[in-house]
Amino acid sequence: QVQLVESGGKLVQAGGSLRLSCAASGLAFSSYTMAWFRQAPGKEREFVASIAGRGGRVYFADPVKGRFTISRDNPKNTVYLQMNSLKIEDTAVYYCAANREGYYSGTSTGEYHYWGQGTQVTVSS
Repeated sequence: QVQLVESGGKLVQAGGSLRLSCAASGLAFSSYTMAWFRQAPGKEREFVASIAGRGGRVYFADPVKGRFTISRDNPKNTVYLQMNSLKIEDTAVYYCAANREGYYSGTSTGEYHYWGQGTQVTVSS
């Protein structure tokens, strides 16, 4: 059974930094593209970033480019999202997702096969 468990979300001031983690189990982790999505209140879930199974190929949504980085530690079955220069509009529930293709570049929620339960990130002024 595949499980994705996010952690690291909390209340942080604007301009601050935060690192989210997603621990995966039940899958051949290095064969999966991993991604982060987020969903703000009243809005649809949106793509944030993704990283290929072996790392190296990453994609970012325009609103987070230059501020967020994504990385993975395959021996630890964990993917990270480092968020810097946080803005109030980054407030959302952040979800980890997995796609069975190792080099997948899609950004649609429907194209990811597994999801975590989410972790809340709140950015205050």
